Amino acid sequence: MKILLTGANGYIGKRLLPELLDLGHEIICCVRDKNRIELDFHTLKKVSFIEVDFLNPVTSENFPTDFDVAYYLIHSMSSSTDDFDEKESISALNFNIYMQATSVKQVVYLSGIVNEKKLSKHLSSRKKVEDILYKGNYALTVLRAGIVVGSGSSSFEIIRDLCEKLPLMVAPKWLETKTQPIAIRDVISLLSGVLLNEKCYNQSFDIGGPDVLTYKEMLLRYAKIRKLRLWIVSVPVMTPRLSSYWLYFVTSTSYMLAVNLVESMKMEVVAKNNKLLEILELKPIIYEEAIEKAFIKIEQNLVISSWKDALVSGRFSNLKNYIQIPKFGCLKDSKSVAIDNPEQVLENIWSIGGNRGWYYANWLWKIRGYMDLLAGGVGLRRGRTHPDKIYAGDALDFWRVLLADKEEKRILLFAEMKLPGEAWLEFVITKDNILKQTATFRPKGIWGRLYWYSILPFHYFIFGGMIRNIATFENHKS
Repeated sequence: MKILLTGANGYIGKRLLPELLDLGHEIICCVRDKNRIELDFHTLKKVSFIEVDFLNPVTSENFPTDFDVAYYLIHSMSSSTDDFDEKESISALNFNIYMQATSVKQVVYLSGIVNEKKLSKHLSSRKKVEDILYKGNYALTVLRAGIVVGSGSSSFEIIRDLCEKLPLMVAPKWLETKTQPIAIRDVISLLSGVLLNEKCYNQSFDIGGPDVLTYKEMLLRYAKIRKLRLWIVSVPVMTPRLSSYWLYFVTSTSYMLAVNLVESMKMEVVAKNNKLLEILELKPIIYEEAIEKAFIKIEQNLVISSWKDALVSGRFSNLKNYIQIPKFGCLKDSKSVAIDNPEQVLENIWSIGGNRGWYYANWLWKIRGYMDLLAGGVGLRRGRTHPDKIYAGDALDFWRVLLADKEEKRILLFAEMKLPGEAWLEFVITKDNILKQTATFRPKGIWGRLYWYSILPFHYFIFGGMIRNIATFENHKS
């Protein structure tokens, strides 16, 4: 079967792709930037790519037409608090236009549970997209999910942050809201199970696990599994804004995502039409087992995707606009050092950030992260998905990976912190075994230049110490 997979760079798309390949399907990955998907050689031979941004006007001359099923996994909730619903509608409308000239028989859409009369902006947008897709020239199958539990999912990572960081929580009253979590493995099984199943045509199904829990119960059960002591005190008055700030400062979520999540968390998301489990004869796993399986992936460093790596969780939507470092109007800090063991140094570079840190004055990096957080930036909370593997498009603390090429021995990072300008950080090992480290800053106006020169003394020590330690650090794996 030939399948078009939109959102192939997203959290669900990255999990679904290997499952579909294992089932023997031919996959066309539909992405905004094909360089962001890192696949091994054997997988690349099985996958083709098409670059499309569904927010842009339709240009269908290069769009494939001969496929049987399309997955619609496009969401914009993290990109804005104001117009994400408008963007999602535009994307769905353009998607339908593209589909008109194809042989697609079925479209599968992953949505949210929308059983309440009054919906949040997020859930209302999902329902509107569903209505738009139902007008397409294909059979539509909608899977409506609540909380998805799995390594790297936004819900799991928020629960993890809260429980691991706060033994005592003074929490908003929406922690008493009921929800029905479902394991990521069950979501993937359901998404693949509905393929060309005529019993699922032109129908919308709620999907959920066997447990209906409040958010408070989810936190307490997580703490029990992790053997953490946790006390939760609910307060009757906490405005949505305060709740958003609470999530934003404590967890790794962005402020925009926190605002949209808080609005949704006030709504009960419990499955009412759960008959898809019967149709596909699937028995979902319980919440506790979903958490345990998530930690197996984490402990084995097998987290293949994370919501934090989605471009919409940061400032920029197109990596290509920033991969060429500008030469004019920029300020630079360039350092180089001869190295004896280029392979070891390369591994050191590939392990930078996250738990490893930045090799020198980590406390100063942490202060800069807290300052960024207070200014509304991403801070250092995102860390990294894997301790020593990194790919273009990944989030790396408050940087975004633009390029990671081990053959060229080069990595290029772009700053997603709050700055009066734009910043790049590049590491290259030359053929004559010289490690070059270059920080480039393109200031925005006089404030940008004042910012650069005000922190110049710190650059002297931080960047100098960083390149020396990267060049000499030997035990890079803990």
